[in-house]
Amino acid sequence: LSEAAFPIAYLALSWSIDRLYFAILYQKPKSGAANTHYFCIDDELVYENFYADFGPLNLAMVYRYCCKLNKKLKSFSLIRKKIIHYTGFDQKKQANAAFLIGSYAIIYLRESPEDVYRLILSGSVSYLPFRDASFGTCSFHLTLLDCFHAINKALQYGFLDFSTFDVNEYEHYERAENGDFNWIIPNKFIAFSGPHSRSKIENGYPHHAPEAYFPYFKQHKVTTIIRLNKKLYDAKRFTDAGFEHFDLFFADGSTPSDTIVKTFLNICENAEGVIAVHCKAGLGRTGTLIACYIMKHYRMTAAETIAWIRINRPGSVIGPQQHFLMDKQAELWTEGDIFRAKLKGNHKIAVTRILSGVDDISINNTRNRRTIQKDIELYSDDDETNCLTQGDKLRALKSRRQARPPAASPLGNNILRTKTVPS
Repeated sequence: LSEAAFPIAYLALSWSIDRLYFAILYQKPKSGAANTHYFCIDDELVYENFYADFGPLNLAMVYRYCCKLNKKLKSFSLIRKKIIHYTGFDQKKQANAAFLIGSYAIIYLRESPEDVYRLILSGSVSYLPFRDASFGTCSFHLTLLDCFHAINKALQYGFLDFSTFDVNEYEHYERAENGDFNWIIPNKFIAFSGPHSRSKIENGYPHHAPEAYFPYFKQHKVTTIIRLNKKLYDAKRFTDAGFEHFDLFFADGSTPSDTIVKTFLNICENAEGVIAVHCKAGLGRTGTLIACYIMKHYRMTAAETIAWIRINRPGSVIGPQQHFLMDKQAELWTEGDIFRAKLKGNHKIAVTRILSGVDDISINNTRNRRTIQKDIELYSDDDETNCLTQGDKLRALKSRRQARPPAASPLGNNILRTKTVPS
């Protein structure tokens, strides 16, 4: 077909009498048709990349898209028109547009991920798979179907509920100057960028002291902080404020040892409130360990889990960490099955309670304590002290890409920029 001809693909997503369509067009459609209404979000909802990553679009964008589409479908002036969401020739924007309308179909039309995926592939159309935020060659492909399954599982498990989602809060706190954090599982996990000993701007990135997080964390029942990177603040500042604090160091960009994974899961299974996890940027190491918990306790695949975490916090899980999660999937599923079987059988689960000081981790088992200490010793604080690490670069990129006039200014008094949430 020529560029001036009809679209190369049409997708009908069973809204009442085939009212909703998805089209790939090589030129902008003419407006004013009596029975059709075209709209495009390619330049409205735009992914903010780190390097070569280009999607999927974040949860706030999914929400805003769904609101826009619901408004069109309910509009009296459009009631007799077919609603056509079209996208252009940019393959990256095609993938994100397909992700949005597919997510809408799963959330609001109750379509299955497989049916949605089959429909968007009609007409022999193919879509670019998403990639991670690392610099260099992509070695792991995240498909649209993975993302659709992630949305569907999130609905099933209560991770996703747009009736209570606060889009303004999401967009406020995910910004670097406002704390750089996101909920991954409501009432369970927050992923955030590592605090610093004092609030300042460094390498273009605004750092926040621990105290800046206290009001929000206490309001939202955070009880436990887990640090995965080198010590840039004294943990006592959190513990003195009533939080539990644990250190589980492993090198930036690397994968955790089995001991660290088991210890992390143990802490999270014993925590009485919300757990806030950070590394340097709160992306790679943080996303990887939270993914282990999700895979164990919700039996989501590694790809579905990576997709869900990235939809909430773009840039999460990087490089070899993706393959690590694939390799851990079967083991974590088995551990989760055993965990749930014990709960179902009302058997008392023998879970080792973790005791933590400011500078070390110990558990009530001499052999395990030695193993953890050996793992930690393999990673030195000095490894990240005198050079820019992956985390540093990702944080600086995030801060620069988010900068909009007026430019973000340094924060005073160690307090995050406040936000008034509508009652």
